[in-house]
Amino acid sequence: MDHSIKAAELFLEGYNCAQAVAVAFCDLTGLDKDHTAKLVSGFGGGMGGLREVCGAVSGMFFVMGQLYGYESPTDDEAKKELYARVHGLAEKFKEENGSIICRELLVNIPTDPNPSPRTAEYYAKRPCARMVMVAAKLVDEFIEKNPL
Repeated sequence: MDHSIKAAELFLEGYNCAQAVAVAFCDLTGLDKDHTAKLVSGFGGGMGGLREVCGAVSGMFFVMGQLYGYESPTDDEAKKELYARVHGLAEKFKEENGSIICRELLVNIPTDPNPSPRTAEYYAKRPCARMVMVAAKLVDEFIEKNPL
């Protein structure tokens, strides 16, 4: 499955950026679509509309935790390995887009906790569909190099 296409489709259906990436990978994480959407719902808009870390990036990290994460709080080696992987993906996202910070990606879009209506103008102003595609592509590339 091309998760980048699926993530863009989900975003265009109305899911926020974090949800679009996380839900696109439910086929691999084994999580229920609705439960996953709920789990990451607060990460959209750069953390609930704060325009901090891009929701697509947060969704990417969520998927990495589900697929490559650790369970034991004392497993420092597994934590170190996951964090290195997260750092690597963040750097690749930044190389492709210039930042992992929502407000830097969404130039001239104000911080607002109120969701904007999903209109043609909304989609025209925001690069979010592309951001979710990039995030999902990076995870797919990682999985290809590091099979589950």
